[in-house]
Amino acid sequence: MTFDLKITDGLIYDGDGGAPIHANIGVKDGRITEIGACDGAAERAIDAAGAIVTPGFIDLHTHYDGQISWDEEMRPSVNHGVTTMLMGNCGVGFAPVRPDDHDRLVRLMEGVEDIPGTALHEGLTWNWETFPDYMNAIDAMPHAIDFAVMIGHDPVRVYAMGERASSHEQATDEDIATMRAMVREAMEAGAAGFSIGRTDVHRTADGDWTPSAEASVAELTGIASALDGLDYGVLQIVNDFNLEREGDQFDKEFAIVEAFVRAGGGKPASISLMQRDMAPDDWRRILVETERLNADGINFNVQVASHAIGVFQGLQCT
Repeated sequence: MTFDLKITDGLIYDGDGGAPIHANIGVKDGRITEIGACDGAAERAIDAAGAIVTPGFIDLHTHYDGQISWDEEMRPSVNHGVTTMLMGNCGVGFAPVRPDDHDRLVRLMEGVEDIPGTALHEGLTWNWETFPDYMNAIDAMPHAIDFAVMIGHDPVRVYAMGERASSHEQATDEDIATMRAMVREAMEAGAAGFSIGRTDVHRTADGDWTPSAEASVAELTGIASALDGLDYGVLQIVNDFNLEREGDQFDKEFAIVEAFVRAGGGKPASISLMQRDMAPDDWRRILVETERLNADGINFNVQVASHAIGVFQGLQCT
């Protein structure tokens, strides 16, 4: 067999957890067709002697929601071997959006994820309003790596409720139905899932809570039900369990998380896991609850950063 590309003499880790092997890799028509001797000729060869060869990494937690609209290369992820990334985490994003709310969503992302608002204002193309429009806009650009995007609770709430969303009014039944319909529309258009953020640490650039921080159980479960009946889709959660407030509110908040996940029609769900100084044992409690849900047949998982530098270095941490 002849190959389009042959990678030779690399130390291959295949991602299954087994011992690495020294071998060659043959690629034809964009697919790996052989791992082994690969004796056939190749149009192009890469000498990987002394290097490690792995599958491309999948980064499940990114915030390229703005950058992807103007940047084809997606640095720095592409420099670290990431070939697929998932955006739209933590309930924040830039669609759906009304023209009058551009700055509101920029200041939200700036505060929550520490992405400079000046860069977002200068780079965002805003050639969309609905979430399907947004997906079409970013899909129309070439990109160095593959991507998927979730629809976030905050922009959905702002679009449906306007100023009432940011003043933390509770959603009406009509509001919830509107948000559920928007999320269902996004899912049917190809969104990967729906994300929420319930953490006091996440604030807008003005220091305010995020629009969805105090959303009711009825709102969360009502929107999550948009995924019911689909054979795809995930739920993503970030929650600090009100650790900056008075008293232990872990059980109350986890009950909200559980209700949200159960309303999603059996879809896989994940929650960020980290140790915080203000509640050093909460991560253990999350794992206990995770095991309980798994034992009950719920596909509930934790997301752990390989190196949580943003948690180790910061004004509250150093």
